[in-house]
Amino acid sequence: MKVAYKIWIDNNGKAFGEGPYRLLKLIEKTGSLHKAASQMDMSYRKALGIIQRAEDKLGIILLKRKIGGESGGGSTVTGDARVFMEKYEVFIKELDEAINSIFDKHFKKAQGNR
Repeated sequence: MKVAYKIWIDNNGKAFGEGPYRLLKLIEKTGSLHKAASQMDMSYRKALGIIQRAEDKLGIILLKRKIGGESGGGSTVTGDARVFMEKYEVFIKELDEAINSIFDKHFKKAQGNR
């Protein structure tokens, strides 16, 4: 048995969670919102909407987007986004440890007493 949960940051609506975090990590890796969206099996339009909604709710710019041109377009994660992502990573790690510790306290002992 294990505990399962979904956590997101809310600011008058869902602002940020695992989906936007994974999308930003893939954008960092690929340098492209289009490629990141494709790897997540989602349309570019949906991915852009996720980023724009997160930017609006969080009040920070997450991506610098470059449109076409000779060298092609691309996207880069902003410094503010990187700082936010680092905080999110630490937050989720600590939250996971706390939730699992509480779960173990209440259920692991119960399993052993059967």
